[in-house]
Amino acid sequence: MWDNSYEEILRRHLPFLSDDEELESETNLRDYGLDSLAMVELLSAIEGFYGTRLAEDALTLETFETAGSLWRALDASLQTTN
Repeated sequence: MWDNSYEEILRRHLPFLSDDEELESETNLRDYGLDSLAMVELLSAIEGFYGTRLAEDALTLETFETAGSLWRALDASLQTTN
């Protein structure tokens, strides 16, 4: 599963996810307010915090569909940079 920093960053970009709602792997990000502009902002925040770049082929709507799919893309990126 992901670390606390990932969840904190993700929650800041999901305006419709309340503080008491659990963020799960299958949580659909668009259902909680992640639009195209927020995707760009989220990507920038994640890449900046973790010091990595997501692979170009990971920059798809499917990657940003759920919390789990985005984490898997980030984790893969972190594995290649370490």
